[in-house]
Amino acid sequence: ATFNRIREFVYQTAGIIISAEKSAMVVSRLWRRLDKLGHAGFDSYFAFVTSREGATECGHMLDLLTTNETYFFREPAHFAHLKNQILPSLPGRPVRVWCAAASTGEEPYSLAMVLHDSLGPRGWELLATDISGKVLTHARRGLYRMERLEQMPPEYLKRYCRRGVDEYEGMLVIDRALRDQVRFEQHNLLQPLEDHGGFDVIFLRNVLIYFDQHTKQRVLEHLVAELRPGGWIITGHCESLFGLKLPLQQLSPSIYRCETYLD
Repeated sequence: ATFNRIREFVYQTAGIIISAEKSAMVVSRLWRRLDKLGHAGFDSYFAFVTSREGATECGHMLDLLTTNETYFFREPAHFAHLKNQILPSLPGRPVRVWCAAASTGEEPYSLAMVLHDSLGPRGWELLATDISGKVLTHARRGLYRMERLEQMPPEYLKRYCRRGVDEYEGMLVIDRALRDQVRFEQHNLLQPLEDHGGFDVIFLRNVLIYFDQHTKQRVLEHLVAELRPGGWIITGHCESLFGLKLPLQQLSPSIYRCETYLD
């Protein structure tokens, strides 16, 4: 019964569906928190998480139950489309991009490399958000193991990364100047984005697979509301917007443009 309450709470809070078969996963990810906080069982822990005093622990629980699998230049065709098709078509003003599921930072830094390479240091702005404060802390550091680099273009590795030495052997750090141009903020996609409107491109990749149809509709409506005229939304290759009522036209697999503003 407590497992079902946790499932419902995560769904209502973050829109993420935990299937009925995932009870072992929930136990394995949360039991250390119970032990650390001195709770004898999940009933007591969940009561604390949902209390006023447990607001911080609620964030910890969501962090632990959110899957954050990513790497640099995942699904590279999207970055090629951004560089070769989208950016050359935009007017000569700073391009605004929102990475709406930043995870540990590999995707927003991949975007930042493409934007800097194409537009220079002053021609773009990049907002990166995630529901998890824990992964955003990781992302702001910009420190990664070398095995995350299989898809990164060698010239970007040379220009935008610094190899670790001594205790950081086998790691790299994103160049400070590039890190400073990415703005990381915590944000729940179930809520509207406040005071950031007017994006040319929004990346929301490999997140919709965790949502049901109702939640997909709600999230995408929030995103469409943040687009500049003619803006693009890019989703993951394995995700579909079929059945959603949105003013979006599919231009190619997983690449959409707001049809309200199409010429």
